[in-house]
Amino acid sequence: MVYYQKMTPQGYQKIKDEITSLKKDRPRRIKILQEARSLGDLSENTEYTEAKRDLGHLQSRLRYLEKQLKYAEIIEKTADGKVDLGKTVTLKFADDPETETYQVVGRMEADIGAGKIAFDSPLGQAIMKKEVGETVKVVAPAGEYRVTIKAIK
Repeated sequence: MVYYQKMTPQGYQKIKDEITSLKKDRPRRIKILQEARSLGDLSENTEYTEAKRDLGHLQSRLRYLEKQLKYAEIIEKTADGKVDLGKTVTLKFADDPETETYQVVGRMEADIGAGKIAFDSPLGQAIMKKEVGETVKVVAPAGEYRVTIKAIK
């Protein structure tokens, strides 16, 4: 069974940009490896070992990102008034007088510090397909809590 990775168009573009950047950097890393190899005895050549490791990491990251794009399912925003991937939601947590605003994104794009929550996180799952005014219970590893959806953009 093929598992498709849901993501926003912005998340898809971010991965494409990283791939482009890594591909531009690859010739430089190959040159460093070649120069290190020319220094002599490979068994005691730390420059060669480090250059080989760095190039391997780059190649591995490229394969990983290309696989993410291959299995990406890009979700476009809809205007149905419900929380969904790509939309921005303002939430009121039951125990906090302030509101918090998050963009609902794919797993690969999630970054709570940047205000991006994954649609399949406990909070994301609880608010998906809900409307403004609804209060939902979030079941998280650290316990349960309630949030009310104040706005959806």
